[in-house]
Amino acid sequence: MSKYGLFGKFTVKDGERDTMVRILMEAAQSMNDLEDCEVYLVSTADLEPNSVYVYEEWKSEDAHQASLGLESTQTLIKQAKPIITGVERISTFQPIGGKPS
Repeated sequence: MSKYGLFGKFTVKDGERDTMVRILMEAAQSMNDLEDCEVYLVSTADLEPNSVYVYEEWKSEDAHQASLGLESTQTLIKQAKPIITGVERISTFQPIGGKPS
């Protein structure tokens, strides 16, 4: 099975970026327990005060899909929904290699 990666952007209500970062960092912490999640990075951009980016690499697309059904993931999604105004999947891709973190 091929590796799977995705790069996404969350847009949130004014003043809620730090809240979204906190929620996504909790998600990143929970990914430490998942062997199939190889990279989960949360980033912000100075010129986009209402945006948070997430870069993920997984052992497979199925592994990513399975993670969305976990109770911990569902709890964080419920916390984030009220402040999210948009979700954009910038790209999905097949990671090949390079310098690991």
